[in-house]
Amino acid sequence: MHHSSLSKNNDRRNSSHFLNSLTRRDFVKISAAASVAVGIAPGSVFSAENENAQQTHQTQSDTGIPRRALGRTGEKVSMIGLGGAHIGTQWLESDSIKIIRTALDSGINFLDNCWDYNGGKSEERMGKALRDGYREKAFLMSKIDGRDKKTAAKQIDESLQRLQTDHLDLMQFHEVIRMDDPDKAFAPGGAMEALVDAQKAGKIRFIGFTGHKSPEIHLHMLETAEKHGFRFDTVQMPLNVMDAHFDSFEKKVVPVLVKNEIGVLGMKPLGGKIILESKTVTADECLNYALSLPTSVVITGCDKMEILNQAISVARSFKPMNPQQIAALLAKTAPVASEGKFEKYKTTQSFDGTTRNPQWLG
Repeated sequence: MHHSSLSKNNDRRNSSHFLNSLTRRDFVKISAAASVAVGIAPGSVFSAENENAQQTHQTQSDTGIPRRALGRTGEKVSMIGLGGAHIGTQWLESDSIKIIRTALDSGINFLDNCWDYNGGKSEERMGKALRDGYREKAFLMSKIDGRDKKTAAKQIDESLQRLQTDHLDLMQFHEVIRMDDPDKAFAPGGAMEALVDAQKAGKIRFIGFTGHKSPEIHLHMLETAEKHGFRFDTVQMPLNVMDAHFDSFEKKVVPVLVKNEIGVLGMKPLGGKIILESKTVTADECLNYALSLPTSVVITGCDKMEILNQAISVARSFKPMNPQQIAALLAKTAPVASEGKFEKYKTTQSFDGTTRNPQWLG
């Protein structure tokens, strides 16, 4: 059965100035009241209050992996999500399928993907893994690159075909990494029209966007949506121990999303493993930090079973980090984080697939 979120669209259109409604008082409430005392960087969204909110924000599941509210959608998703970019990198298709099905059997229900990952191989392998009743276990998300209506509509249909499903639970604009991307998406004949049409047709349930370049671009996308009377269901961004120190999505974007009940999708908790090269933190510490933020889900890449099992173990044993633990972790990473050396997705074009392949944009 398709579940329409058209009523939520009406809520979006009736809301206005939601970005402007984030008052200084609201921000302070979301931020750490005791952050100065414990040495957390000003503006951090972590706080004891957030820890309490996180407790009510999530529910326990039979598998031991807690589920969290996905913004105002009414959906509950696993606190850990399986990244799609690493699916399709395995030599054997059967290994990819095993990773996906093990994740679903273990209680991870949030599956990430994208139209362009591994030339479509990631979606194709995930589609095969979702046969035999596994689709019913999954909250399935993918992304499109097209900026015009025609290109976006074509990519939506291709993703559905590869994933072997008649609907996606969430479809997101991918790589909102240029300041003019929001205006292109919402322009007459832009990709937004294709997404709304697909939603009305029951092909997709919820709509979000992703990006890894700059908090300012994310805020511009939110502002542009608000000008057009639209409220996104989700927003995806890098959230990790390095981001807290440099051009921070955590400080600049997350408070806006929390205030407006938009699902917070964290990605790159290990920065594509680059953060581990800093020799300042462990993988478990990275995951626990991201999970301690007000995220609906933290999406992590698992190219091997051992990496997946590690993520499952962290999720099952997770307890929100307290302000002192956060402060100690940030103190360890601060000396190497200030210039974005371990956040190459912000400071270089190495992660910019649509820059290397402009034809994907249409």
